[in-house]
Amino acid sequence: MTTLLFTHPASLAHAMPAGHPECADRIKAVENALEAERFAALIRLEAPLGTLDQVALCHPEAYARALIASSPAAGFVQVDADTLMSPGTIEAALRGVGGAVAAVDEVMTGKARNAFVAMRPPGHHAERERAMGFCFFNHAAIAARHAQKAHGAERVAIVDWDVHHGNGTQDIFWDDASVLYASVHEMPLYPGTGSAMERGTQGTIVNAPLRAGDGSDEFREAFETVVLPRLDAFRPDLVVISAGFDAHWRDPLADLNLRETDFAWATQKLMETADRHAGGRIVSVLEGGYDLDALAKSTAAHVSALMEG
Repeated sequence: MTTLLFTHPASLAHAMPAGHPECADRIKAVENALEAERFAALIRLEAPLGTLDQVALCHPEAYARALIASSPAAGFVQVDADTLMSPGTIEAALRGVGGAVAAVDEVMTGKARNAFVAMRPPGHHAERERAMGFCFFNHAAIAARHAQKAHGAERVAIVDWDVHHGNGTQDIFWDDASVLYASVHEMPLYPGTGSAMERGTQGTIVNAPLRAGDGSDEFREAFETVVLPRLDAFRPDLVVISAGFDAHWRDPLADLNLRETDFAWATQKLMETADRHAGGRIVSVLEGGYDLDALAKSTAAHVSALMEG
């Protein structure tokens, strides 16, 4: 099986103040982990620069232009309490978009079976017209919409296992019957959305919230009883993963107790689903994960599963 890895040095140039959890060391940890010998077969590509037209698949052009115009020449611009822009932020965010779009192109045309886009900043908190939660453009959402517009995918599923609910992705697809958004996350927790009662106007929003202290058993039960049956019923043409690794027991920003083996297990389950309905097609994009050791090991487990499936 051919697995692609998209990265770009621009991820390192998205600078944050000292002590900010969404730091460049996250990408260094991921890239170092994926330099191990067992990842030698990965096909490594540079994430291209995304375009405004691609961003506009999910965000109004006026929003994108305003965000770009607010980019600082030096120092930081504060977007919200914990979301900041530095001079390198916009390129990094656009490379995240471009990497996700390029991954979809490669997977939808059969050049690769799956792909992992290891870029920062993350994206799943970015709503249609609002940057928040460390996020500016919603890469996973743009990937799904690009698969539909450029490759004729009728149904795309986005599965989000970041410990924080992907309010942005839910916002973008709230009224959309052609995209299934399924999330397993901790609740109550930032950003405050993600109740099981939040289903969207088309019934294509699937939330399976977990409680603080929950671990492998609860996560796997939610996946098997809530997420996977809905995916099978939906029969997606492509599966997009919002791959956050902050549900790991070591992560400082939340209180779930997953281990890297849980992420490998979930990856394998989604690959089985993709094999049944989507010709095996999966595009995974990095979201959160703020303990560097946990992030490195969890990413390695995830990518290993993508390569071995």
